[in-house]
Amino acid sequence: MSEEQPDRPKPPELSGVDLARQALVAAKEQARARGAAAQQTKQARRGGLRSGARADGRDPLPLGAAINRLITERGWETPAAVGGVMGRWPQLVGPEVAQHCEPQKYDEDARILTVQCDSTAWATQLRLLAPTLVARLNEDLGHGTVKMIKVLGPGGPARRYGSLRAPGSKGPGDTYG
Repeated sequence: MSEEQPDRPKPPELSGVDLARQALVAAKEQARARGAAAQQTKQARRGGLRSGARADGRDPLPLGAAINRLITERGWETPAAVGGVMGRWPQLVGPEVAQHCEPQKYDEDARILTVQCDSTAWATQLRLLAPTLVARLNEDLGHGTVKMIKVLGPGGPARRYGSLRAPGSKGPGDTYG
């Protein structure tokens, strides 16, 4: 049911030397495949792979190379990069901001970095700085890695239960967060 298109040129016919080259390439590929199959059969008879003088996939790796290979194989490049940002937080935001605000977690699916501040004033300040920080983080990690910074205020004090508390009371919740 396929029709030849008249405006499409036909590939040139191979002849002489070109035909011989193509046959040689095909013969080499077949020999390589037969050799690999024979090698596997031989190794199976001997009881599996054995070490040799040449490097193969079983050789030990330096720790850094092994970790980089694991990160690449598992697709952990983005979480590892964001983890590095959490370690370099003071260099990225400055020592004064880092003293009062610290990153808590990164949601890879939503691309949201959650940061907790020790006071509502610093939470407000960080909310104002968020667009600048997102741009700086994306410049460091790659475009689109962080879409938003979610700023959390300080946690409230521990709830005290006792005879002087009204049932269901949450305490001074209006001043925290």
